[in-house]
Amino acid sequence: MFGKGFFQNMENKTGVKMTDVLKLANSFQNANFQDENTIRRVVQEVSAVANKKVSKEMEDQIVQTLLKDSNNINMDTISKMLDQKK
Repeated sequence: MFGKGFFQNMENKTGVKMTDVLKLANSFQNANFQDENTIRRVVQEVSAVANKKVSKEMEDQIVQTLLKDSNNINMDTISKMLDQKK
């Protein structure tokens, strides 16, 4: 699907190893996003991989938003929420 060059470029731009991203993505495939503890774990793991601190208030906001609308979760939604922090 994607060549090595694509992943290398992503690693260079983000500083995040693609193996870490793929492991993270695989671990979320069967995650229950209607469970608060699962969502908190996901937020903390993504924060750690991205090396970005997420405040308790931001984590709470993400959790509440995802619990309210768990059927429409996607990376774009999460990305936009994190961008609002800036």
